[in-house]
Amino acid sequence: MYEIFRLEQARSRLCPGDVSAAVRLWKDYVHRPERLLWQDYEWDDVHWQCCGDPFEARALLDTVMRALSPRSARRLRAVVGRLDAVRDRP
Repeated sequence: MYEIFRLEQARSRLCPGDVSAAVRLWKDYVHRPERLLWQDYEWDDVHWQCCGDPFEARALLDTVMRALSPRSARRLRAVVGRLDAVRDRP
């Protein structure tokens, strides 16, 4: 957590809490019912403009994982990996 805090402080494009908000947004997205995910895919979700795009959040998490030390990246990768597994479930 401290390394993420330092990263958010050091990078001008990140604000404090951006990484946790990205994890929360991605978590909320992958736990949506499949029918809603399909509707988002078919018609696009207009709420993403005001509440955040989960795919942009996932891309931010990838960027952060590359910027962290191997140990911290491994921990964040474990959290994100569990969420990705929920999304990839049949």
